[in-house]
Amino acid sequence: MKQKLIERLSKYVQIDTQSNESNPDCPSTDGQWELAHLLVEELKDIGMHDVTVDENGYVMATLPSNVDKDVPVIGFLAHVDTATDFTGKGVKPQVVEQYNGKDILLNKEKNIVLSPDEYPSLANYNGHTLITTDGTTLLGADNKAGIAEIMTALEYLMTNPDIPHGTIRVAFTPDEEIGRGPHKFDVDRFGAQFAYTIDGGPLGELQYESFNAAAAKITVQGNNVHPGTAKGKMVHATKIAMKIQAQLPAEQAPEYTEGYEGFFHLLSFEGDVEEAKLYYIIRDHDRNKFNKKKQWITSIVKELQSQYGEECIQLEMKDQYYNMAEKIEPVKYIVDIAAEAMKDVDVEPLIQPIRGGTDGSQLSFMGLPTPNIFTGGENFHGKFEYISVDNMVKATETIINIAERFTKQC
Repeated sequence: MKQKLIERLSKYVQIDTQSNESNPDCPSTDGQWELAHLLVEELKDIGMHDVTVDENGYVMATLPSNVDKDVPVIGFLAHVDTATDFTGKGVKPQVVEQYNGKDILLNKEKNIVLSPDEYPSLANYNGHTLITTDGTTLLGADNKAGIAEIMTALEYLMTNPDIPHGTIRVAFTPDEEIGRGPHKFDVDRFGAQFAYTIDGGPLGELQYESFNAAAAKITVQGNNVHPGTAKGKMVHATKIAMKIQAQLPAEQAPEYTEGYEGFFHLLSFEGDVEEAKLYYIIRDHDRNKFNKKKQWITSIVKELQSQYGEECIQLEMKDQYYNMAEKIEPVKYIVDIAAEAMKDVDVEPLIQPIRGGTDGSQLSFMGLPTPNIFTGGENFHGKFEYISVDNMVKATETIINIAERFTKQC
């Protein structure tokens, strides 16, 4: 199993599948199509049924039930795209056998080192087999490790028919990293009652709570006049935009919050005298606090509109996703089954809120309750990303155990 996981992940990460927010197509990049078609062939090769890829790049397949009893159809999902934060082109995965707890030289030429001094989590991996980058790209374990784990679990179940399981549906989706993963996902065609995204980080992560999320774009129109004759005429757009930021609570920002604490995050700010633009994301686990945060932004804009005119300041705000706990808590036993499946392979479940969102955040509100499970990776979205193959084995075994436990507990 370990070697299969190394081979699969190493192959997948070498396909550049970074998504592209500026392209409205689905999937947004050709590399995602390339990986989708590769996965279709692999699913057929291991004997999966009903293998399809639709016009939007969603890959689906079925492992039929091998039991006579009525068992819920469950699904496992992962996304094919990688993050846009750091380049994913030309990934050269490196395998580190029997990690010794010391510095890992990722790139001798550029002297790029993955060090436990900077990343203390490495102390958890003494003796493990690690897969790292070469220091010039991200790795793409988010979420190609999830794909490798699902594929390896499916193959194991196919070759070990003595393990009981109900009908299992799998899906590999595009454009999760730009928030569009579920947008064209056909829940009815997928046909599962519950699902799990294999899209978490370190060993044991089990998540069924996410942020409520919104995005806000504020555009300020000014009036540029020669500074020598500007009195009473100039309207400085950037200074007005600075007033907006100044009225938000400084402590409610990502760099000062953790756990269940929400925030306003200024993603970007550009401007001059004539025009300024602010881009925010707004996050909170609590729906009431989330709504108050949106109202706070709205109130600031309205106050400044009363001073400078409505045409001067425009707010565009839209919800992105909601806390999936609202839809998962009524069927919380699916989280309990995953937790027990982890314990079966000596993994302690770490049940904690996601300070972000997964495809499951949207899918749960589309009628498919979908908690999130660990992959075993660390430092996602950057050049110091790495993953423990030993923990990938644990994730794969967890998938297998979830499938079997549904036949016993439902």
